[in-house]
Amino acid sequence: MTSAERRPSMPDGPEAEVLVVGGGPAGLAAAATMIEAGLRVTVIDSGLALGGQFWRHPPDGHDLDDTAHLHHDLATYREFIATIGAGVARGAATVLLGHHVWSLTRGSDGITLFVVDRSGPVGTESERILRAARLVLATGAHDRPLPFPGWDLPGVYTAGGLQALLKGGGVRAGTRVVVGGTGPFLLPVATGLADAGASVVVCEANDPRRWLGHLPAAARLPGKAGEGVGYAARLLRHRVPVRFGSAVVEARGAGRVEEVVIARLDRAGRPLPGRAETMVADAVGISWGFQPQLDLAQTVGCALTSGPDGSPVVAVDEWQRSSVGSVSVAGELCGVGGAALAVDEGRLAGEGVVRELSPDPQASVVDPIRLRRRIGRQRGFARAMAQAHPVPDGWVDWLREDTSVCRCEEISVLAVRSAIAEGASDARQVKQLTRAGMGWCQGRMCTQAVACLAGESTVPAVERLAAAPVPLGVLGRSGTGGEGQR
Repeated sequence: MTSAERRPSMPDGPEAEVLVVGGGPAGLAAAATMIEAGLRVTVIDSGLALGGQFWRHPPDGHDLDDTAHLHHDLATYREFIATIGAGVARGAATVLLGHHVWSLTRGSDGITLFVVDRSGPVGTESERILRAARLVLATGAHDRPLPFPGWDLPGVYTAGGLQALLKGGGVRAGTRVVVGGTGPFLLPVATGLADAGASVVVCEANDPRRWLGHLPAAARLPGKAGEGVGYAARLLRHRVPVRFGSAVVEARGAGRVEEVVIARLDRAGRPLPGRAETMVADAVGISWGFQPQLDLAQTVGCALTSGPDGSPVVAVDEWQRSSVGSVSVAGELCGVGGAALAVDEGRLAGEGVVRELSPDPQASVVDPIRLRRRIGRQRGFARAMAQAHPVPDGWVDWLREDTSVCRCEEISVLAVRSAIAEGASDARQVKQLTRAGMGWCQGRMCTQAVACLAGESTVPAVERLAAAPVPLGVLGRSGTGGEGQR
């Protein structure tokens, strides 16, 4: 697929009936469903090409087929792009790439989005305000890291970061790579790196026997088992060792990572005495699962519930509608469960909006009963995956007092524990006393760790007034940002 095909032209089409925020699997599925049914749709995404992180693209001048071996279900992606492109061509759809939604409001006449247009050269950013009767949020999730000594060295990535380099630029981050953490996501990252010629070691913190209690959920989705067998075969072909019950507990190096310490863990996830080894590595990728990007959902007032792993997620009804009637939600915002689930939820969200807005009773394009059955099976698998691959409680034993917890603000474990000793009882109070979580990432990288150190059983949902950085010059030039937020 060429650059032109994956980036539909962006004319100023008619005013949209529905705004879709997020151009990944869930957002594309929702948009394609509504466009096919005849609704006017605008898709907004911060990336430079549709597809999100799952269908991330190489740079201009390269065909998507160049990285096809790193992708799943490209046929579905191409189907969505063709439908959206046809909608753009006939003036029924608009695609806004390089656009960051930083806030939103709701009123009696619908939803208003406040957007920073970053599609042009640096310094030319501007604000756009978009309005529609309905909104579909499909903002996905981000990596959930945990700190360990040396995790702030150059060469230490999230596993998602390693995969993004491969998909987005064909870049292999290192020649000797250790991929660690827990969960099935370690497998595509490791196999992609091995296919690119890296020597890879995988450290899975949990015991695979934890799946024995969840075989019925796995049996209802036989395709998942097939994927696992395929990854296992590729790992065997590349002679990639997988060390179960192990974790990367330290990274060392002068100026960048040069070696890692891998420890065997007890059942609680604590390093076993005398069971650690040092291994040469020039890149490390860590994945402890994903956290839904709840910023916009919280800002607009969507009610939250508990997800498969206990993390907060958006509560939705049988049509993927949130507690805010004009806002539907699909994909990882409803609980991390993979791209296939996100696609089905996106289709169901789109169908729900079609049935509300379309004057044509024959406009429906999907079977909601079949979709709900598939979603139910996939949600069951997501729950099983969360229980088979939990973050081990004993991970805090890997830390030293000088280990950085909040890298943006350079807040150490000692500073966090001192705040707790002074009376801080949760991540919010630690933040007030130490500034942990007040840096550039706004707590996305450290909130889980701070909450665990403070004794919270679940990661708190942190509301942010701005979901993306906004240049003050943009607000000054537009003269509308402040007015829109009153």
